[in-house]
Amino acid sequence: PPELEFEDVDLVGLLERSAERYPDRTALVFLQRRMSYRELKDKVDRLATGLEQLGVGKDSRVAIQLPNLPQTVIAFYATLSVGAQAVMTNPMYMPREIEHQWHDAGCTTAITTDFLYADKLRPIRETLPITNYVVTSIPDLLPLPWRWLAPLVLKKKQPRAVAPIPADPGVHRFRDLLRRAPSPRRVAHDLDDIAILQYTGGTTGVSKGAMLTHRNIACNVQQLRTWLTGVEEGAEVVLAALPYFHVFGLTVCMNMSVACAATAVVIPDPRDMQGLIGSIVTERVSVLPAVPAMFLAINTWPDVDTLDLTCVKGCFSGSAPLPQDTAARFTELTGATIIEGFGLTETSPVTHCNPFGGLKKPGSIGIPVSNTDARVVDANDGAIEKSPGEDGELLLAGPQVMAGYWGRADETAATLIDGWLYTGDLATMDEDGYFRIVGRKKDMIVAGGYNIYPDEIDDVITEHPDVHECCAIGVPDSRRGESVKVFVVKRPGAVLSGEDIRGWCRDRLAAYKIPRHIEFRDDLPRSTMMKVLRRVLRDEELATRAAQAEPGGPNPGGNGDTSPEAL
Repeated sequence: PPELEFEDVDLVGLLERSAERYPDRTALVFLQRRMSYRELKDKVDRLATGLEQLGVGKDSRVAIQLPNLPQTVIAFYATLSVGAQAVMTNPMYMPREIEHQWHDAGCTTAITTDFLYADKLRPIRETLPITNYVVTSIPDLLPLPWRWLAPLVLKKKQPRAVAPIPADPGVHRFRDLLRRAPSPRRVAHDLDDIAILQYTGGTTGVSKGAMLTHRNIACNVQQLRTWLTGVEEGAEVVLAALPYFHVFGLTVCMNMSVACAATAVVIPDPRDMQGLIGSIVTERVSVLPAVPAMFLAINTWPDVDTLDLTCVKGCFSGSAPLPQDTAARFTELTGATIIEGFGLTETSPVTHCNPFGGLKKPGSIGIPVSNTDARVVDANDGAIEKSPGEDGELLLAGPQVMAGYWGRADETAATLIDGWLYTGDLATMDEDGYFRIVGRKKDMIVAGGYNIYPDEIDDVITEHPDVHECCAIGVPDSRRGESVKVFVVKRPGAVLSGEDIRGWCRDRLAAYKIPRHIEFRDDLPRSTMMKVLRRVLRDEELATRAAQAEPGGPNPGGNGDTSPEAL
């Protein structure tokens, strides 16, 4: 439907309702632990009581720096229960990033793991604004004897996965707080109260906190539930492998799962394909939100054809374009269709999706979800409406759009204009109202006056049967301004040259889009969402070129690329 009548329910209300309707249904599965909705709600109440006793209350900011664990779900809802705001923090952040985020947000309490506290936080405590640390260990909520055995198993895989918790001032054990008698009361929320500060690099500048309200996320959950037809309340099993600290995982894997009273199969590391695929099979996962790299990894898993994956009935892909051969292979394995969608941190995140059971256009992000408006405007002017088929900047409006950036009125004013969010993404809309992302304004390559979108180059080269993945960037060119360089990962055993790539492109791209520089790599840098980091490749390339320009530096034949294929 183009419009929904939204329920007036905050995020904690979603959990309360599922716990009331389905108290005995399994809410979370983690290793040898199965936790019902009744037990989840009880532990949320207990931790909320403990946080209140530590002074956490209305409008406090609580940093939650955890991988996907049952403790992460408990910490999130307990934080909101006492009226505080959650600041989801990437466990892979380095000290500089942690210091910036927690000072910027004004966090006073942090919930983290023993190894993160020992390795990253304790050495920089004096530089952080945190008064109280609530520290958990991965095995904390496992039943005996697994709680005793798990540290031994974890240390074999990762020596620092478990660490002793020191008796430092202001350090509190997560399990000790759960022993507090629960208080059934919680702070009442206005739906426009901020629920989380979700940090993003945005389109410019340093990392900014997107202020997402209870209304933003609760509406987005309801939009998704309506869009994902066939999802039954109290009957689904959702794979929770996307990181909870990322807005995609937070909304789709946590909040939507809770709203549907689904069972979430919690996977701490989305790169653990053995554990991930094993969980799909053993737990009979029915709803699988993922990113393209995860679908590709499942497709290419050894002996995957011998596994029964037909339990999967609904798949949602986002974060990056989905190669069509990857989608087709996954459908062959499972019988399920992968539906592509689109979203941003600033939009809670989902704004577009191909309809389940409706017209699906490969390579398209679909149409706007209910109550969401979208426009394509001139990328330079920002006001001139573009016609169908013409590219421009994507503008969005809807109940899931953030309230603004925390403490950054200027950034907010530059991004939210006359009720529209200026995304910085370049898109086209076809005659049917289906949208396609063609690139980012800041990623666009301008060669000899022509605009080139890296995503288009990536899509064409990835279609080559011997290419595993590809990433295109613009590199300085004294004559053309910029030219195209691509980083290519071959499929195992493939024999491929730079000229092979160029020949493939000549039949499929205009001459000015054909890569002038080609570098083969074993892999490409990725984010925690397994998205290729184009900016990292660009920074590495510029640093290499700067070093080559120094006296005595290598002379790569004038093209700035030292790969044999480029030379």
